[in-house]
Amino acid sequence: MSYLVLARKWRPKDFSDTVGQEHVLQALVNALESGRLHHAYLFTGTRGVGKTTIARILAKALNCEKGVTSQPCGTCSACVEIDEGRFVDLIEVDAASKTKVDDTRDLLDNVQYAPARGRYKVYLIDEVHMLSKSSFNALLKTLEEPPPHVKFLLATTDPQKLPATVLSRCLQFNLKRMTPRLISDRLAYICEAESVDVEPAALALLARAADGSMRDALSLLDQAIAYCGGKIEESQVALMLGTIDRDHVSRLTRLLAGNDAKGLIDAIREIDEQFPDYSRLLEDLARDLQRVAVYQLVGTCDSEDEISEQEIASLADVLSPSDVQLFYQIAVTGRRDLNLAPDPRSGTEMTLLRMVAFRPATGEAASTEAGGQSKPVPPRKTSPEPATAPKEAAAAARPSASQEWKDPDWNQLVADLGLAGTLRLLASNCAFLRREGNTLHLGLDPRSESLLTKSRKNALAESLSKHFGENLLVDVTIGAEASETPVQQESRMADEKMEAARQELEADPNVQAMKNMFGAELKADSIELISPSRSD
Repeated sequence: MSYLVLARKWRPKDFSDTVGQEHVLQALVNALESGRLHHAYLFTGTRGVGKTTIARILAKALNCEKGVTSQPCGTCSACVEIDEGRFVDLIEVDAASKTKVDDTRDLLDNVQYAPARGRYKVYLIDEVHMLSKSSFNALLKTLEEPPPHVKFLLATTDPQKLPATVLSRCLQFNLKRMTPRLISDRLAYICEAESVDVEPAALALLARAADGSMRDALSLLDQAIAYCGGKIEESQVALMLGTIDRDHVSRLTRLLAGNDAKGLIDAIREIDEQFPDYSRLLEDLARDLQRVAVYQLVGTCDSEDEISEQEIASLADVLSPSDVQLFYQIAVTGRRDLNLAPDPRSGTEMTLLRMVAFRPATGEAASTEAGGQSKPVPPRKTSPEPATAPKEAAAAARPSASQEWKDPDWNQLVADLGLAGTLRLLASNCAFLRREGNTLHLGLDPRSESLLTKSRKNALAESLSKHFGENLLVDVTIGAEASETPVQQESRMADEKMEAARQELEADPNVQAMKNMFGAELKADSIELISPSRSD
């Protein structure tokens, strides 16, 4: 007897054996048990999530010899023939190869006749979005008012291509992509039943490579069994898939956190010896960074594959939120542009070096963040004095705790600090309140509360400490503005300029003449301020 592939052998035969689509199964079970059956069902979703499988089980439930039931017996002639694909009253059509209107008319010619064997004549049309416009028009009338003995089961991966007139005549069920954890658990169950020795980490790799499709996961498992021969091991599956060892991805993330450009190049050199898929490498890096960003803001993250929350937590401790956002954006863009690079390795190296080069840094932090790994910025040779002399001179020129403190112009101070990104946005939405000891009290606009995080507050305190030459702390109170924030000041000034421009236009003789002659009206919301061009 010929070998039956796992994707066919383990195709679910009833609703209870189907995994991952509980929201659809519950609706169908309730409809079957209550007798409230619609004449047309549309199942949508990506490939390999169970659209056709659920439709066939529904056909069994409708035609089982023990009656319409949510639990077909699986042993009667109707159930057996449906499982074997030879039930005369289940007409399966592949719309991708039957797109012409004549094919649809031939299909519907026998709709009015009663079923030959079963209770219902079931039309299962797969990839229904491939039908032509004329075919849909031929189907519409029958789809809206079919004979009582006919049921239509439609399946598609692209419901947007279906006419609204067809969608309105069907009950639509959207099947979800399978999570890696659910796929991994299902594969483990099948391996145990098939007496296949497998490492759990290898199943996690297969589940992630399946990209939400259970059918793809079973095909990959078949391939892994053939490739590995005996026990399915993680290292062999990684070679088969061309995936990157998880330790390499974590190592790259930590090297990015340390700004270690040389270490990144060395790591890529080691990874290159494994003939990797560099697009998958950047994809894995972006996935880890996304989970780190979620963990930093929420305090937890959904871990649906082999990466643990403890690992995510450790990475969140060594990366700032702004760096995570920057690295993620560069990784996604670098993966998109990888085919434009001279070769995948150099494109990946440039993507990682771009993360290091574009990482925000101010003052001397730009030359020291690399921890000695990147080339430091050479100092200016303007004086033979020791390197610490400029720092001491700058500190002496700034007010210290022992000198008389003068409240700063916060709007000007924010500009002088040279902040960037979300840190500058946070400072621009604050107003200076007072100083108490070494603590500067700031008031934050309540509309910008989401900008306030512990790491940003500490970064702002560090910048202020460097500016004033003393150790300062920052306390931020939401909604306690004593004066305008820089953002509010900028908005007010823009409004004042716009009002002045409107008044100037209203007073313009030409505008007055058009008003008097034609009854014209000046639309204030159409006025735009044009910055004067710089004279060379």
